[in-house]
Amino acid sequence: MIKLGVNSLLFKSYDFAAAVRHISEAGYDGLSLNAIKNNREHLGLFRWREQLPELRRIVSDRGLSILAMEVAHLSGEYLLPAYEACAEAGIPVVNVGPGGQTGVEDDVKRSIEQLHIWSEKAAEYGLVLCVKAHAGHAIYNSQTLLRAMREIGSDGFGVDFDPSHFYRAGEDPVEVLPQVLHRVKHVHIRDCNDRNHGGTIYDQTCGRGKINLAALCDMLVQGGYSGPVDVEIIGSDGYALSEIVSVARENANFLHEQFGRRQLRQIR
Repeated sequence: MIKLGVNSLLFKSYDFAAAVRHISEAGYDGLSLNAIKNNREHLGLFRWREQLPELRRIVSDRGLSILAMEVAHLSGEYLLPAYEACAEAGIPVVNVGPGGQTGVEDDVKRSIEQLHIWSEKAAEYGLVLCVKAHAGHAIYNSQTLLRAMREIGSDGFGVDFDPSHFYRAGEDPVEVLPQVLHRVKHVHIRDCNDRNHGGTIYDQTCGRGKINLAALCDMLVQGGYSGPVDVEIIGSDGYALSEIVSVARENANFLHEQFGRRQLRQIR
């Protein structure tokens, strides 16, 4: 069964215990742990041995699971401690961005080379390193992502499917998903209203934008996907806690409606 979570990045302005309480009360199964350096991370990768036991206790006390870790940086400086922490805690997925710049061939090659190296290392730890196509980065659309998939055969490599970035690349995520689904190991889900930017936390809220998320949810279930589906909404700085909590709940309600109905149909 698909597990629904939310990236704790949404609550980056608040302490982890408060974030987990609100995530639990919103009805999620778990969360993606924000470990992005210099982004008010909930887990400091250079202090993970000190911090992680308490974070795990907080999550467990609420009956949740840590579904993934958000590292973002495709660098051994951050990935090695992330791998150690995830292996220790049983967190199966590490998510990164591809880095580089769109349209620069050398950056595409470098990104794929680094993803290959660090996917092999992830496999040694029993983990999967997932990368998303990211607006503005070297791997930014279906073509560049499919190229990476062809060139990286490691069992430690996976796709983090984020429909909003394909939409921003001028593509229809509904047409992209069937091409990459066999390598999708994590889903970052959010909506989008503008091809040029991600928008406000409300623009990113599932069901409020222009992406056919209902069709994507159906494809995931029909395709046998069983990994995490984590809401990732960025740009929460300056919003009141009540607004952030409301957005978390609205996304959870949307996803429970979509996946609950579809997975029940599959079981029957």
